[in-house]
Amino acid sequence: MTDYTFLEDIDTPEALAWAEKWSGESVEKLKSPVKDALEARLLAALDTDDRIAYVSRRGEKLYNFWRDAQHPRGVWRTTTLESYQSEKPEWDVLIDVDALAEAEGENWVWKGAVVRSPERDLALVKLSRGGADATVIREFDLVTRTFVEAQPFELPEAKSSVTWIDADTLLVGTDTGEGSLTDSGYPARAVKWKRGTPIEQAELFFEGSTQDVATHAWRDSTPGFERIFASRSVDFYNSQTYLETADGLVLLDVPTDCDVIVKNQWIFINPRTDYAGIPAGGLGVLELDAFLGGSRDFKAVFEPSESTSLQGLASTKNFLVLTLLNNVSTEIVTVPLSDPVAEPTRMELPEHATAHVVATSPLDGDEVWVHTASFTQAPTLMRAVLPGELEEVKHAPLQFENAGQETRQHWATSADGTKIPYFITGEFSRDKPRKTLVHAYGGFEVSLTPSHSPTRGIAWLEKGYFFVEANLRGGGEFGPKWHSQATKLNRMKVWEDHRAVLEDLVERGYATPKQIAIRGGSNGGLLTSGALTQYPEAFGAAVVQVPLADMLRYHTWSAGASWMAEYGNPDVPEEREVIEKYSPVQKVVGVDKQFYPPALVTTSTRDDRVHPAHARLFAQALRDAGQAVDYYENTEGGHAGAADNKQTAFVESLIYTWIEKTLDQQSNI
Repeated sequence: MTDYTFLEDIDTPEALAWAEKWSGESVEKLKSPVKDALEARLLAALDTDDRIAYVSRRGEKLYNFWRDAQHPRGVWRTTTLESYQSEKPEWDVLIDVDALAEAEGENWVWKGAVVRSPERDLALVKLSRGGADATVIREFDLVTRTFVEAQPFELPEAKSSVTWIDADTLLVGTDTGEGSLTDSGYPARAVKWKRGTPIEQAELFFEGSTQDVATHAWRDSTPGFERIFASRSVDFYNSQTYLETADGLVLLDVPTDCDVIVKNQWIFINPRTDYAGIPAGGLGVLELDAFLGGSRDFKAVFEPSESTSLQGLASTKNFLVLTLLNNVSTEIVTVPLSDPVAEPTRMELPEHATAHVVATSPLDGDEVWVHTASFTQAPTLMRAVLPGELEEVKHAPLQFENAGQETRQHWATSADGTKIPYFITGEFSRDKPRKTLVHAYGGFEVSLTPSHSPTRGIAWLEKGYFFVEANLRGGGEFGPKWHSQATKLNRMKVWEDHRAVLEDLVERGYATPKQIAIRGGSNGGLLTSGALTQYPEAFGAAVVQVPLADMLRYHTWSAGASWMAEYGNPDVPEEREVIEKYSPVQKVVGVDKQFYPPALVTTSTRDDRVHPAHARLFAQALRDAGQAVDYYENTEGGHAGAADNKQTAFVESLIYTWIEKTLDQQSNI
């Protein structure tokens, strides 16, 4: 039996040669004028200047990060509200990442900046090599527009967390050697770092356990409510939050599965199980001083229903902004911070659109920016100054033909009788079954809502095909209980839900099994690779992107240990027994026992979240079993799979060309 352990080394010459050879073969197979034309059109759509430049406010300036054909790595820039609202805003570039990368000979990818507030004079810029989660951190002077040279705050590549205390002091979690990182590769401690001193000599502020997922510390700079906090993420869904007081750090004593937010004089809780009269998935509030004095008399700000769940919480200076889902349709409501239990005010949103809060700036007033879009309607950016109404600021042009397209919502019935919603988009005037692409995720309390993708519109919907977004358990569409029904020992329910959706599509006449392609990335890649080995007769092609696939060892690679609250621990016999039922690498069988539809497996060498060995070993197992499989590994891109628009256009054109070609071949079998 061939030894493939060399594939577990991320970037050794042998592993890279294996990846390069197979990737080259896959690209060569898919070469065609049609693929080239699609790639060019996708790149033009991604690079066009006629897009919405999303902004966040810091003081008088609006900040934006922008990529286009002239700046594929992007520019960090600012403007004023007046200029932004004009037809042609005037942008002031702070950092040109392309110029920086060229000057320094690095493949820098922008990962954001932490600006000192409310002064807005200094920023900690995060730069990644090739798109990995790990970043280099460098201090930038927003006044002089230069990187700080005199005793700068700088950190080498690591999965660091940083926040400002004052101009000469940071709270930092980073890799400083033994004991400084958790088993998942994130900071295990936070230190107070003074300017001009080595990070190794920084004062210890807070320390968790190396078995935690991560430790984090931060400062709330709200005038009059300046506070410092620290937290331990015990696992993905359990944490402890501490508040610095005159007597030292004090634990905010609530159940570990309860999210805690301190805002002004209030403490808000969002429990995953019922607590202190607040139902699971609800939002409760109490005065912080009363809480610290021992009271647990929380009042409900929001209570979920069978159909409605809390999806997001933002704040302005004087308001809370709650994003809700009602049967996977968005609602946004506001309540005054002076009286959080007051009757909420519903914001008026465009019909049939998904909305989410893009940005607020609590230090600067009551401005809120909201993005709205749907599968077939291009994004709109709206702005309000609460309690005022939302007004349209920008509207992106539609970049694909959508004539006759609409979206329907259906409900499939899973194996245990649970109703599973899904959206299907396309042109419904023809009754004939046709190619259908099904995307799903089913994990980590992630909610999938109707979203707009020019890439998907150009490459798929415009051709008259159907696109499906499935809302499986494991997600967060109906709150924490929807998620917890499909974790650990109940993980198989995710595949039961997925299969139910595929079968429902066939029963309704939208597609035949051979016309269905399934697609998913990360946890969704686990879903599609597991579907391939469990019910291959239900579809005609599978796209498996940056997947988890060797689930018996996932907890030993990269950030894998942080996900045991989701999947279980393979070293615990009861949990391993369930994992063995679906771990895709181990479940692959020979084509003589079971024929699988073709698969395309993709990953990135620079993915330091999900180890590329998952994709490599799964693809190799399929090949060795005689199953039809193609493989592509991008040498950049991190967990996103692409580092810039050009790479995105290339990978997406590759994937859509592969899907269409494969489904055409399947229909002829």
